[in-house]
Amino acid sequence: MRTAPALGELRQAAIVQTLRTCPLFAGLPPEDLRAVAAISRPRTLARGDYLFREGEPSRGFYVVQQGTINIHRVSATGKEQVIHVFRAGESFAEATLATDAGYPADARALDSSQVLLVQRTEFIALVRGHPELALRMLALMGLRLRALVARLDDLTMKDVETRLGHWFMRRCPDPDATVPVTIELPMAKQVLAAELGTVSETLSRTLARFRAQGLIRVQRRSVTVLSPARLRAVLREWLDGRSSAASRPRPSSRQRRRGAPTPAAAP
Repeated sequence: MRTAPALGELRQAAIVQTLRTCPLFAGLPPEDLRAVAAISRPRTLARGDYLFREGEPSRGFYVVQQGTINIHRVSATGKEQVIHVFRAGESFAEATLATDAGYPADARALDSSQVLLVQRTEFIALVRGHPELALRMLALMGLRLRALVARLDDLTMKDVETRLGHWFMRRCPDPDATVPVTIELPMAKQVLAAELGTVSETLSRTLARFRAQGLIRVQRRSVTVLSPARLRAVLREWLDGRSSAASRPRPSSRQRRRGAPTPAAAP
């Protein structure tokens, strides 16, 4: 007669299941997943609790079991800039395994959350015997770097309307679809605004403009993109129009003083 599994076994099974849904560990053999689970420690966070602060020594990296974790930095003027918001199944802070510089940003729970700490020293020892884990980490960090470069491009080269439109498009499975796509908003408006490099008031006005143009429909915790294909076409028109405006010759200071007409853009 089989006995009921002990509480520790159930907890370990839950950790293995979480690791299996994480891109870093997806597809690993069961014995490797169990080895990672054995060096993982769960931690529960209330809303607003900090997981770590910038500069703290690395204890390891984390996998979100439930909830959302806001990774951000605070400028010298006290402004919080969101780097990324991580959700269930995602991992973060892997880069701290390869350096003694500590955590490069702050991590705070946006709601009641649970994370797994994959302990640094033990994981480094595990990687030495499982080189495929190191290759997976390199691939994942490469993808993260590309995402950060794209985000930097968004923040420096595009306005809020374009950034928000691209945020929607990245969450549409088929950018050529003409049928509505509903996107859940799993974060407070001020967090989404910070992630887009703006403030809540500007985000609200931008959403209102999208709605007035018939591009989206806004519910309380979701946004429906009425036609991803049309939104993509509108974004392309905006970018083309702004690029053309930016390339037009500017009048000289002498022309401005004399009221001379601005040179027209080349046809």
